[in-house]
Amino acid sequence: MAATQSRTAPPRPNRGRADLAARPTASAGSRLAEALEAVERYPVALGAREEAMAATAASAPRIGQIVEAVESDVALAMLVIRMANRGARRAGTAASIPAAIELLRPSGVLALAGTAATYDPIDPTADGAVSQRFRMHAHLTRRAADQVALATGFERRDDLAAAALVHDVGRLVIAELHPASAGRLDPVARSPEQRLREERERLGIDHALVGGVLARRWRLPSEMAEAIERHHAEDAVGLAALVGLADLIAHRLLGEAASLERMRILSERCGIDQTGLRGVFRELPKPPREPARVREPCPLSARELDVLQRLAEGKVYKQIAEDMQLSVSTVRTHLHNVYGKIGAVDRAQAVLTARDRGWI
Repeated sequence: MAATQSRTAPPRPNRGRADLAARPTASAGSRLAEALEAVERYPVALGAREEAMAATAASAPRIGQIVEAVESDVALAMLVIRMANRGARRAGTAASIPAAIELLRPSGVLALAGTAATYDPIDPTADGAVSQRFRMHAHLTRRAADQVALATGFERRDDLAAAALVHDVGRLVIAELHPASAGRLDPVARSPEQRLREERERLGIDHALVGGVLARRWRLPSEMAEAIERHHAEDAVGLAALVGLADLIAHRLLGEAASLERMRILSERCGIDQTGLRGVFRELPKPPREPARVREPCPLSARELDVLQRLAEGKVYKQIAEDMQLSVSTVRTHLHNVYGKIGAVDRAQAVLTARDRGWI
């Protein structure tokens, strides 16, 4: 992998595999520990790193933009959520990227992004096919999970998005421990469940189990760790079932083997009928039309929001005053406060800012 930081070449994601394979006498525990540490150095895509640094270094950082930047790269998402749950007081508290950013603050995310190992996706020496497939599948699963959440009415969309992004992290561990096995488990010819069984038979472990180990090592919330470990389980329920369904949908969309019977069972368990499932497949290729999951914290009072909403509807001060049974001077005062709180200079900018940040 080509270095993007001149002072130190970042570690390759597969670095150390040859060493692990060449030391068959090393204990299984030490080899696993080395593999887990290697995954923690998994490099961040250069573009995502730059976007995250720009968003967090802004004079008035916007949480929505930071979340989008972090979720755009699975390695950056893993780094942020891992570090947010680090420490006795933080362990198990950040179940989503927005929650992780709230704990770390934009300055903390900036520091992480600025010091992370990176890779350039257009560099011919960067990353391998296994890693690229992992990245693509992670992001498609997150998108599928969001559509599943909308179809089921699952309200914790941020939590589901984070679990969907990191659900297959165990594959990176397996690739570190057994690099020669990566090419044998063809996702086009074998379903996820078939590959899981083959991992157990050939390697003695499987990626879901190892992913759960890594999640607990990172002190992620127990529900997220269970979803990672059990998203292939026959009796998966709750978050694990939602992630498992999104995982199958992503495999199907990528033209890879996926059991339609298991997809049907999981969709019914999650509360989606066949029509709803077809709707998920229909909506996924389209540009997002649903409101963003993440909204900026709103500094306005309920009364100020009511005034601003009416202003956005094109009403003048007198009409707003009549609607709200206020004096015109009181309406002016509310709007003056609105402008000051959000840094707007006029009504047009106030309305655009409020709409952009999801307040009205």
